[in-house]
Amino acid sequence: MIETISHLRQYIPLSEEEAVLIERVGHQYPWRLTSYYASLIDTDDARCPLRRQAIPSAEELFKRYGDEDPLAEETHTPVPGVIRVYPDRIAVVVTNRCPMYCRHCLRKRFSRDSSADLTGERLKRVIGYVRGDSTIRDVLLTGGDPLMFSDGELDNLMGELSSIGHVELLRVGSRALCTWPERVTPDFADMLASHHPVWVSTQFNHPREITPEAIQAVETLLSRGIPINNQSVLLRGVNDSAAVMRELVQKLVRIRVRPYYLYQAQTLAGTEHFVTPIERGLDIIRSLRGWTTGFAVPQYVLDTPHGKIPLNPQYLRGRDGDYLVMESYSGAIWREYNPADGDTVHDCGNSCAEEEPAG
Repeated sequence: MIETISHLRQYIPLSEEEAVLIERVGHQYPWRLTSYYASLIDTDDARCPLRRQAIPSAEELFKRYGDEDPLAEETHTPVPGVIRVYPDRIAVVVTNRCPMYCRHCLRKRFSRDSSADLTGERLKRVIGYVRGDSTIRDVLLTGGDPLMFSDGELDNLMGELSSIGHVELLRVGSRALCTWPERVTPDFADMLASHHPVWVSTQFNHPREITPEAIQAVETLLSRGIPINNQSVLLRGVNDSAAVMRELVQKLVRIRVRPYYLYQAQTLAGTEHFVTPIERGLDIIRSLRGWTTGFAVPQYVLDTPHGKIPLNPQYLRGRDGDYLVMESYSGAIWREYNPADGDTVHDCGNSCAEEEPAG
C-alpha cells in the first residue's frame, strides 16, 4: 500500500508543490491508496475522477460548511464499535483502517490506526450487546474496511455473530473489490460462504473502476452464492453526469452487481468540493428511469441521523376529479382512473354488459 510521497511518485508524477500539499492535507486527513488503484489513475489528467477520490487536494482544507460527524454516529453508539439507527439492524465498526482512504469518506474523522480494531474486550462487549438484544436480526460489518482483518479474524468474528440465534443475516461492507481486488481470494470467498446468508456491499463510483481484476473479485464471490450490492456516492467531478452514471450502472449489471444505492454526498467537513445540488441527482435518476433496465436504476438517498431518506423525481402531477394525472419517463402525460374515496364502481352507462353468473 502507498503511504509515502516517494512511493506515490513511482505511479504519479508530482511537483514539489503538489508533494508538500499532499503532506499538509495528510496531517489532518490521512491518505493511503493501493498500488492497484494508483495504476488506474490517468497521470495526464489532473482532474482524473479516480485521482480525485484517492489523492489529497487543497480543496479538503476549505471548510465553509460541514460537520465532522454529519450522521451523529457518535450519539448512536450504545457500545463502542456499534452504530444503531434502525430498530432491527446495526452496523459494527470492525476497524478504522482501509486499503485506501477515500477523499470523500464519511468517516474522515477516524484515526487510522488499529486502536479501534474489534478484538479483545471490545469484541466481547459487541458480541454481548448483540446476544442481549433479540430484536437485532441484521448485522452489517463496516469500518474502515473489514477486509483489513485476516481471513481467520473475520471467520472468528462472523462465527460469533452467526451463532446468535436471532441474527438472520450478515452483511460485509467493503470497497476492496474496487480498490484492492486481489484481497478477494477463493479462500476468502469460501470463508464468507461458510456463514451464509451473507451479502456484500461495495462501492464503485466510476466506470473505469470496473476492470478485469475487479470483475474477477466479483466473480469469485458470486460463484459462492454471495450477492453483491453497489452503493455509489454522487461526487462532483467524478460521476455527476447522466452519461457517466448510465455507463456505470450498465457495466455493473453486466457483471451481476446490483446498483442498490446512490448516496447524496454528505455535508461533511473537508468534502464540500464533492457535494452536488440534490436537484442534479434527481435529474440523473430521471435520465436513468425508463432509459435503462429498471433494476439498473439505484435508489437515490440522503443519509441522515434518522436513517436514509429516499430522494425521488416527481412523476405524479396531481388529481383531476376521479383521475390521477402523471408523467411517464418520456414526458407523456397519463390520466389514470382512480376515485379519491377508493370506490371502484365505474359508471359506464349502457356500454357495459352485465355478466351472467358462472355455472
